[in-house]
Amino acid sequence: MGKTLAEKMLSEKSGQDACAGGIVIARVDVAAFQDGTGPLGVRQLQKMHLEKLRAPKAILFIDHAAPSPRKELSNDHMLLREFSRKSGAILSDIGEGVIHQRLVESYVKPGDVVIGADSHTCTSGALGAFATGMGSTDVAIGMAMGRTWFKVPETFRVEVKGDFTPGVGSKDLILYLIGLLGADGATYKALEFGGPAIEKMSMESRFVLANMAVEAGAKTGLIASDRITKEYLRSRGRTKDWRALAPDKDAEYERVIEIDARKLVPQVAFPHTVDNTRNISKALGIKVDQVFLGTCTNGRIEDLKIAAQIIRGKQRAPGTRLVVVPASRDVFLSAMKSGLLDVFVRAGGIVLGPGCGPCVGVHQGILGDGEVCLSTANRNFRGRMGNPEGLVYLASPATAAYSAIKGEISDPRDVYAKKRRRGRVMKPRRKKK
Repeated sequence: MGKTLAEKMLSEKSGQDACAGGIVIARVDVAAFQDGTGPLGVRQLQKMHLEKLRAPKAILFIDHAAPSPRKELSNDHMLLREFSRKSGAILSDIGEGVIHQRLVESYVKPGDVVIGADSHTCTSGALGAFATGMGSTDVAIGMAMGRTWFKVPETFRVEVKGDFTPGVGSKDLILYLIGLLGADGATYKALEFGGPAIEKMSMESRFVLANMAVEAGAKTGLIASDRITKEYLRSRGRTKDWRALAPDKDAEYERVIEIDARKLVPQVAFPHTVDNTRNISKALGIKVDQVFLGTCTNGRIEDLKIAAQIIRGKQRAPGTRLVVVPASRDVFLSAMKSGLLDVFVRAGGIVLGPGCGPCVGVHQGILGDGEVCLSTANRNFRGRMGNPEGLVYLASPATAAYSAIKGEISDPRDVYAKKRRRGRVMKPRRKKK
């Protein structure tokens, strides 16, 4: 019997024949903390006198409260920095970027087992790694011992065919899937994405799918390592890290979900759950006080380019704030060099340093009572952006950008339709012979 991606990787790392439903003890390649969850794990390791780390890559990220807005958080940052010095753990400090973006940029490779004390650690699954979020103490033990146990998850295969229409992309696909499955519809499953549409998809779009797999309850989101993966790693100077990795053709799946990308329309997740998704037509006209473009879901250069194409030469709507946060220092520098940040600032937006800030409601963009934010983040739970009385809607970078200049939730397909009509008008006529 063939194996799914999850079974294949856990078999390799455990030295066992890993089959869905079984228990394995697997080697850990990457173990990560961030400053919201890391201090608890570090203190547990200190209590157990386990400060010698066996995980090949143990990394501490200071990104959620970066820079710190309160002395208590500053003290936690001091704890992480000191632990890094004593233990030899890698430190990704303020300004370097969000944990999940930094992991795929610099640390994770196909076939790795990755554990992180953050739900969206599953982002790295787009590189063909078994990546999952775990509790702080579990990650601490995995970091110290270099191994951990897993129940091998059953797999849902998500087969996507067809081409996306202009104005529709991977964020719309994953929001649609989460709405279809429900918030607990894939609990402890592996969501394995494949099919012609996925094979043509950029790595940056693939990261969106893996990042949000957990919002359907999934243990991990996985995509085969292929030529697109190879090219991404090459662009990061990491060609040697690449290896081909794919599920067996005769792999057995608990469920197969088929989606035609041509039939998808822009999606919006309404407050206060991610699976409360609706077609854009149900959201049109909702007034927006703030648009947030960024996060580990949609703060990459591809996302900023899509938004800038829509916003360029225009102004944000009066009464609508535009907050832009690149996901990492490398993304920030690239966006600065290419003029993308100039587009947002000239439009009346504000660009913040790399980090999580507004997404987790720690600082830099907290909503007022009753205010509405249209966000490219991955969660819209009550209080997510710092105020239980705020209303958070989720959408794609294209929808967010168009809504920022309209002042209300708007359909980005209108922009592309206008461009097509303009192109037809400007097309020169053939001369008659």
